[in-house]
Amino acid sequence: MTSKERYNEAIEQFDAANKEDPNTEEWQGKSYPKELLYAIRMTEKLNDFAPTASEALQLTARCQHIQRWKIPRDTYEEGRKGYLRWRQDLQKFHVAKASEILEAVGYDQNMIDEVAFLLQKKQLKKNEDTQTLEDVICLVFLEHYFEDFAAKHPEEKQLDVLRKTWRKMSTKGHEAALQLPLSKQSQQTIAKAIQE
Repeated sequence: MTSKERYNEAIEQFDAANKEDPNTEEWQGKSYPKELLYAIRMTEKLNDFAPTASEALQLTARCQHIQRWKIPRDTYEEGRKGYLRWRQDLQKFHVAKASEILEAVGYDQNMIDEVAFLLQKKQLKKNEDTQTLEDVICLVFLEHYFEDFAAKHPEEKQLDVLRKTWRKMSTKGHEAALQLPLSKQSQQTIAKAIQE
């Protein structure tokens, strides 16, 4: 198997796992399994934001939420403590699932370890690939998920989430965020969050 074939097989396997998502989302007149659509959006945004991204980063972007629905948030207690425990357990689950697929298609331990490192978002602000991944995650959230979030939460909550999102991003990420095709309302809320 060539390296390109191995890469394509890994992406196919990631997508096959995410196609099992029972939750669906409509996009441009078509229904998608929710996490498959998220994975596609991650790849598209990475290609746009960092077209020369490493193979490890490309793989990580595609499997960052792999089978996320299997560990629902509502199975953990409310509040920050429950949220953090949920995020940690999700991270371990994503690493295990992605590693299993990467090994099955023939990747060596170095690549598996690199993807695991990125999935855990280690050395944010210090490691270039980790930072690029975080920027892409934030851009996908802002472009595709923020407006739904905003419709369900008061402005104070929106501003809090936007400030936290902004703090995780790089200067390049900030520049890209300000170019996103968002509604006037979302643009104004973001402007307010980053001014404060």
